[in-house]
Amino acid sequence: MADHQEASVTLPSDPVSVSAARRYVADVLSEWGLPAGAAVADTVRLIVSELATNAVQHTLGQSPTFTVDVQLDRDERLRIGVTDSHPRYPKRLPAAVQQDNGRGMVIIRWLTAECGGRLSVCPTAEGGKTVWITLPWSVPVQS
Repeated sequence: MADHQEASVTLPSDPVSVSAARRYVADVLSEWGLPAGAAVADTVRLIVSELATNAVQHTLGQSPTFTVDVQLDRDERLRIGVTDSHPRYPKRLPAAVQQDNGRGMVIIRWLTAECGGRLSVCPTAEGGKTVWITLPWSVPVQS
């Protein structure tokens, strides 16, 4: 078994890529031993959906693709990052009760914190950014 595992996929900034990103991460985590029915699996799928949706909707056509990175340090932590080439960092918008969107970052932060994790945003060398979530991982790693 590897102590560190990584996987990544680059997808077009298109709404259909959101479900592709979600499936990709779910498949990778399943290969690494996370049962599909685990509560944290549902949480991760929702977080990836929100991050990918943000990468598609809020880059204003300036990011033709986005990349999803999955990193696992055995028995320690899971990191998932979504990278796009738009320089603007995500903003937490005030969400009105009647508002249909704008709650993505609030949802991501809340779910990440509920799992004992953290969220960070880092600039890329190319001028974009990566939004990372880091979650504790205690599932035995399969090789």
